[in-house]
Amino acid sequence: MLDIKFLRENPDVVKQNIKNKFQDQKLPLVDEVIELDQERRAAQGEADQLRADRNKFSRQIGALMGQGKKEEAEEMKAKVKEFGDKLAALEVKESELDEKVKKIMMVIPQIIDPSVPIGKDDSENVEIQKYGEPVVPDFEIPYHTEIMERFNGIDLDSARRVAGNGFYYLMGDIARIHSSVIAYARDFMINRGFTYCVPPFMIRSDVVTGVMSFAEMESMMYKIEGEDLYLIGTSEHSMIGKFIDQIVPEADLPYTLTSYSPCFRKEKGAHGIEERGVYRIHQFEKQEMIVVCKPEDSMKWYDKLWQNTVDLFRSLDIPVRTLECCSGDLADLKVKSCDVEAWSPRQKKYFEVGSCSNLGDAQARRLRIRVNGENGEKYLAHTLNNTVVAPPRMLIAFLENNLNADGSVNIPKALQPYMGGTEKIFPKN
Repeated sequence: MLDIKFLRENPDVVKQNIKNKFQDQKLPLVDEVIELDQERRAAQGEADQLRADRNKFSRQIGALMGQGKKEEAEEMKAKVKEFGDKLAALEVKESELDEKVKKIMMVIPQIIDPSVPIGKDDSENVEIQKYGEPVVPDFEIPYHTEIMERFNGIDLDSARRVAGNGFYYLMGDIARIHSSVIAYARDFMINRGFTYCVPPFMIRSDVVTGVMSFAEMESMMYKIEGEDLYLIGTSEHSMIGKFIDQIVPEADLPYTLTSYSPCFRKEKGAHGIEERGVYRIHQFEKQEMIVVCKPEDSMKWYDKLWQNTVDLFRSLDIPVRTLECCSGDLADLKVKSCDVEAWSPRQKKYFEVGSCSNLGDAQARRLRIRVNGENGEKYLAHTLNNTVVAPPRMLIAFLENNLNADGSVNIPKALQPYMGGTEKIFPKN
């Protein structure tokens, strides 16, 4: 969410940013919120003057009563009551205008970083760099669920009967790889200086609206009926929410946290054939990383975060690339974002396995996360997040890139300690 003062003083900058994000339908909101803000400030000024007059007249009543001027005191009391009635009406107006301004400000997008390429949607994202040599073997690679089924490692039919589409049972060696990847990712991030955390898996609505846009909320979040609670779509939500309404000492920054959680997502809409199996599902597990830092340090941390994901995938012998997200592919709260994509030998192309985002002060403004500077001045922190690994999609890349012609799957050296020293797993059928 933007600072209303910034919008007030730079309406053309805000409008151009909206155009750069191809959200022209939001352009009228800038003038509308400026007009509402003027009306709100006028009401606040009038209310402040009424409070001052009421206080002044209230003090005079006592003096008049002390002088025996009862009639004048009664007249003054009537004026004070009149001020009170007007003030009550103005306070209602102020509250209504505050709500209208906030509602509009919540949908006006954050100012994107100047380095972000301008583009309409994800088809115009820009490749930054490739890591590792993408290989296409001389044998056919089956679809990922077929590979898993050869190990008796997945049961989609039972999951449909129990929970419906978009769920799965992982079994045996495949389930063990899944858990091993999570454990390895946890230790990988701890070794890079991050503090491990297991957060709440449900959060209140004020945290939800603090960490994401309304559009994301509607398309992703599951609401707990009858309670002010939502299932998290990613642990970033509750990890950033940890700092809601906090004033943190500048000397304690940065906070660097890595968190494990299950994730729950609606995943509305139609999806292509390549998104069957465990690619796009309602429930999965993930290791996440978040940073809360000083504004001047956020771009440095942004580069560190996505590099962590690249390094983890390369340690598991999976080629990856990074893509710079263009303006039209950025969610409204994001200043800058990039995707990490893993190589799929079967599809002969890359697919998304993680996303790194710098949200500037957008989440901090909504959640009121402030820093107490050394000079005593308070300012908003910057927040960032990035996927360490989400095993359902990671499993696809892992199995395809480590599959052998005989159907066995190699276990990379980095993961072997988490697999009891196993170097290779073999199909059961």
